Amino acid sequence: MAESVYKVIEIVGSSGESWEKAASAAIERASKSLRDLRIAEVVEQDLQIENGKVSAFRIRLKVSFKYEDAA
Repeated sequence: MAESVYKVIEIVGSSGESWEKAASAAIERASKSLRDLRIAEVVEQDLQIENGKVSAFRIRLKVSFKYEDAA
């Protein structure tokens, strides 16, 4: 098996509906500029609150993608 190298970055997604939709939004957006996404790990979840009510679900993810060979 060939050796592989991966880069890990953190991204934050938000949604007015759920943490799942926040995560999906973050991954969908990241996949537009990053190729070969491999793993996403939930680092933190939090809520934005306005006037005593939840206004947004936010999720921080560590996302890894594979470095490509410069052939």
